[in-house]
Amino acid sequence: MRKAFISPSKYVQGEDELLNLGYFVKTFGQSALLIAHPEDVKRVKAKLDETEKKYGIKFVESNFGGECSRQEIARLTEVAKANNCDCTIGLGGGKAIDTAKCVAKGHALIICPTIAATDAPTSHSAVLYTPEGAFDDYAYFNQNPSVVLVDTTVIANAPTRFLVSGMGDALSTYFEARATRNAYANVNAGLPCGFREGFCGPAKGTNTAFALATLCYETLLADGLKAKHACDANQVTPAFENIIEANSLLSGLGFESGGLAAAHAVHDGLTILEGTHKYFHGEKVAFGTLVQLVLENAPNEELNQVLEFCYSIGLPICLADIGVDHLTDKELYEVAEKACIPEESVHSMPFPISVNSVAAAIKTADLVGSAFKASK
Repeated sequence: MRKAFISPSKYVQGEDELLNLGYFVKTFGQSALLIAHPEDVKRVKAKLDETEKKYGIKFVESNFGGECSRQEIARLTEVAKANNCDCTIGLGGGKAIDTAKCVAKGHALIICPTIAATDAPTSHSAVLYTPEGAFDDYAYFNQNPSVVLVDTTVIANAPTRFLVSGMGDALSTYFEARATRNAYANVNAGLPCGFREGFCGPAKGTNTAFALATLCYETLLADGLKAKHACDANQVTPAFENIIEANSLLSGLGFESGGLAAAHAVHDGLTILEGTHKYFHGEKVAFGTLVQLVLENAPNEELNQVLEFCYSIGLPICLADIGVDHLTDKELYEVAEKACIPEESVHSMPFPISVNSVAAAIKTADLVGSAFKASK
């Protein structure tokens, strides 16, 4: 059996860590292409100026347009070449981070998330969009970021909803890794490299990845609510630090080397419903996790534990919580059909999957979640 585990070369998190960004730039050379939305640059400008001066390096600002499109990637690649940049920095949210991955193509890449809304910072993958914002394709690279640098002070001053959404994304990690493990399914660590070019070969998950996925869930249960309160107060506490690590590192390594299953596939299906468009990735994944638990007939104790956790921190537990107040049978089956296309991760579940079974699980999870809310 071939197994694979992948990860960034270095992960560092702490208060005011952006002040050390220049040190990591200097390990590659003297200059870095800074891919970041102007508003994100503005938020941390004082720290960028200080680290630039302290370490004698130069940030080449890119005027990032906000979309991880092939056109923007090509433009920024030329900017990097014209300025002889020694490395690439992705600073901000998911699209700036993914664009930096595509420009760097797996080499000399530093990721600096300013929110903890997803587990994307540590991964070797990116999502491509058209200039108008429609989904285009996925990209995979030959290695993960060289450095992931997380300034927890910056994240503590971002809206709490981002942190909670990150916990929704992290919530699925254990359950999807468990399903993938039970099915002996392949994991993302063995996916193709580049823009659908080359192939690394299929691989199964490691015991290490499953242990990290398990710790991710345990950390969420122990510290999730405390971390939310800390973020509400814009404070960095031990619980807050633990949840940043869970959202970013444990979930990132867990999903990529442990596997995805039904929760993320249901998320992808839900995106066809217009009402869900204003909700974050992790918020929809949280509901997808409940759907997966219904699909696999999880014990009541486990289902109730997940419901209680989601309810306590404000994650969605029914369709109304993600903007779907009414769902016709036709819409339900369209969601289930999208979740069940051949390339979707739902087929990593350890039993046969059908559109009917996924549709039934979605409808049942909605009723279970609604009943739980009504009981509170």
